[in-house]
Amino acid sequence: MKGTVNGQELLRLEGIEKSFAHTQVLRGIHLSVNSGEFITLLGPSGCGKTTTLRIIAGLEKADAGRVFLAGEDMSDLAPNKRDVHMVFQNFALFPHMNVASNIGYSLKLKGLSRGEIKGRVAEALEMVRLSGFEERLPGSLSGGERQRVAVARALINRPKVLLLDEPLGALDLQLRRQMQQELKRLQKQLGITFIHITHDQEEALSMSDRIAVMHEGRLEQIGSAAEVYNHPKTSYVAHFVGNANILHGTVEAPEIAGNAGTLVFGHPAGHVRIQNLGAPMAPGQRLTVAIRTEHITLEIPAQKALYDREGLDATVTGKSFAGGQLRISAALTGGEEIVVSRYGVDTPLDIGDRVRVSWANTAQAVIVDREEPV
Repeated sequence: MKGTVNGQELLRLEGIEKSFAHTQVLRGIHLSVNSGEFITLLGPSGCGKTTTLRIIAGLEKADAGRVFLAGEDMSDLAPNKRDVHMVFQNFALFPHMNVASNIGYSLKLKGLSRGEIKGRVAEALEMVRLSGFEERLPGSLSGGERQRVAVARALINRPKVLLLDEPLGALDLQLRRQMQQELKRLQKQLGITFIHITHDQEEALSMSDRIAVMHEGRLEQIGSAAEVYNHPKTSYVAHFVGNANILHGTVEAPEIAGNAGTLVFGHPAGHVRIQNLGAPMAPGQRLTVAIRTEHITLEIPAQKALYDREGLDATVTGKSFAGGQLRISAALTGGEEIVVSRYGVDTPLDIGDRVRVSWANTAQAVIVDREEPV
């Protein structure tokens, strides 16, 4: 699985396995990361993303598998022998040391001269836009400023890879969004490979060159933000990244005449055309599709005859409006519920209205699971 930034692999994980007591937390992780890439491991708490990061850093040892950096096997190297650095969520700053001492501490341990340390501290502070903060103590800084100091302390070592363990999780929403832009700016400016972990899908989508979605110790899908969002490979990815409706049905017709690559998806609520980029499917074959909430349209039929048209029958069951977004829930004939989202003002739809569910483009409904043919 090659990256997409410059084609030159920098870091590779091969078959990483890890258990704690009787619980297996990583199940055969294979991952290739390119030089200069910003990649995010995205998943809920307990999916294994922090353990993966700690194995790369050398803070945990894998039960099986190898870790390679620039072609060198570093699986058995101590953390201080690896050309990587980790930024923790709590920043781990020394409260009794000023900003300059916190940033330059590792260089002092390496025996660098006072003059060289001072110069490199000034350079690191300029990178994170904190010049003039040398004498400040961590307790006098805002959350965002402490986060920048932690990043500067990592960058001063000029690592090949910077590991970020949910570094924005403790910040409020406005500051978190500001720091997302700041981290991306730094990464592009320095050209250092960033491996970032988060459970926040919006954060991953806005910052990453590629996203690796994790679930129960496995990598479910790896791809660009557009690939993961628009073409999820599993129902889990479709549900976790963005807001998708998952519908279960069967193939009514394997291909529509004159429209290769499409099929008719049959559901208790009706039928609708969808795109099929995989192997041909037979009538009656079961499949699962995902459709994003923003792609769905709801139509109030003017007369009963319209219900013979393509689409799915549903009844509006709820409406809510928050953050500039309107969400409409509807129950499909057969019991499944769908959610439709819109930005803007309210809708004339009322609870109890019968509606027709459809979408404009067959490619907007993605097949995420299919029954294997007998």
